[in-house]
Amino acid sequence: MRKILIASILLLFVSCVSTKNTIQNIDETAVLPNIVGGQFVLTETASDSKYGFSEFYPINLGFSLYENSNNLNVNRFFNSLTGPNGEKVTYKLIETCCPFPSKKNKMGAGTLDLYEIYFNEQPTNKKIYINTFEKGKVMCPKGFGIKKI
Repeated sequence: MRKILIASILLLFVSCVSTKNTIQNIDETAVLPNIVGGQFVLTETASDSKYGFSEFYPINLGFSLYENSNNLNVNRFFNSLTGPNGEKVTYKLIETCCPFPSKKNKMGAGTLDLYEIYFNEQPTNKKIYINTFEKGKVMCPKGFGIKKI
């Protein structure tokens, strides 16, 4: 009975996944940014205003085969940002969404995490999509600053 339930849940999840990958900025040749003091060393701000703010252009942080490392990369990414005027950035996971096909997961699908952003502990209207399954060039999204090391 338990196997049938698990198989049904798996089938339901996989059936919700599009067969076409809609993420536009996956780059398997991307290199993990340098890490100093628990943060990425970012050198570039994205020119595309969709970068990070659209499920089609998420921040792709899937540089490791180990999920915990990719979650650590989420912390490193947000630790490398400031608000537009140097404000402290904090974040909160609000949902996991947007399944897509991925060979980086045994189930054949990945999901995105959507984070709510705060500047100096105050809510903003900014939400960032993070992909911990696939790689891509890691940049500072528009409307943020790069934290000095």
